Amino acid sequence: MTRTRLHDLFEHQGQSPWIDNLTRKSLRDGGLRRLVEQGIRGVTSNPTIFQKAIAGSADYDEQFADLIRQKSVEDAYWDVVFDDIRAALATLRPVYDESGGRDGFVSVELSPALARDTTTSTDDARRFHQTINEPNLMVKIPGTAEGIPAIRQMTAEGRNINITLIFSVERYAEVIEAYLAGLEELVAAGGDPSTVASVASFFVSRVDTEVDRRLEAIGTGDALALRGKAAIAQAKLAYDLFATTFGSQSSRWQALAAKGARVQRPLWASTSTKNPAYPDLLYVDTLIGPDTVNTIPDATVDAFLDHGTVARTIDQRVDDARDTLDRLAAVGVDIADVGGRLEDEGVAAFVKSFDELLQALRDKAATLS
Repeated sequence: MTRTRLHDLFEHQGQSPWIDNLTRKSLRDGGLRRLVEQGIRGVTSNPTIFQKAIAGSADYDEQFADLIRQKSVEDAYWDVVFDDIRAALATLRPVYDESGGRDGFVSVELSPALARDTTTSTDDARRFHQTINEPNLMVKIPGTAEGIPAIRQMTAEGRNINITLIFSVERYAEVIEAYLAGLEELVAAGGDPSTVASVASFFVSRVDTEVDRRLEAIGTGDALALRGKAAIAQAKLAYDLFATTFGSQSSRWQALAAKGARVQRPLWASTSTKNPAYPDLLYVDTLIGPDTVNTIPDATVDAFLDHGTVARTIDQRVDDARDTLDRLAAVGVDIADVGGRLEDEGVAAFVKSFDELLQALRDKAATLS
């Protein structure tokens, strides 16, 4: 096997590279398997990814035509998705086994329509786990206020959860609390916390997109000098919170760790560079550190394999990160408002992709009937 920078990223710096994409073509032609050979250690998916995969190709047409003779369009959609997830789980299972359950996960997201619905999110997350029933499955629950109780409940039931759409350190703190409280409930009920894995997906590049828009509207020299700095600064502070909460000085965490509990790793999401004026690996090279995951789109994987830098950066210059957020506040950027806006937009974008996909499938069903 040829060693790559992705192997070095994990072996030398403790960061797990996952691929932020899943298509039937990559499952059929061995594309996902080749990525695993290159050092990819997990897979994430979301409604937008499946919208592009299913509506943008004919790879699913034959199966879909068979399914709609028996069930609704939405039920047929989930059957198609679950089949892809199962195939990806099988491809990643060797990584899961070899790593002792540290990696090898495949994430599937709940219907985005449930982002503000605690009860149904809980019920569907449980159903997804029971239906697929593989140890390396993660179900994605949005880190909205309504999602927090579902995260706690699923953790208390011993289920693997990927908490998605986190845009602020404050909400990240709530996500950590839900995980710790869920583990404590699991232990109190006699469960084994060593079987539970979780990641907290902290979105990165979208923060700069929104903050830069606000800085350019302000237009002063002090404001414009802060463009491209907010996302990395906030991620560094999120990692600082992680290191403190799951560190050796935390008696609460140490009590759980003594029973075999695993840390809930920060996962850097939305790490492709949206602004062409910024380096293509801005949100990869700057966020490397132990006990983290970076879920990377295909083009960014290629860029990192070609010219990525493998070095610990996530906990460097943390005081500068705090200063950056202070300076943003001083010029009039409310970072809490940024997080709230991005959460709303993130939920809405996934709902839009899901609705567009279902409409495309209804149109396809009409031609097949």
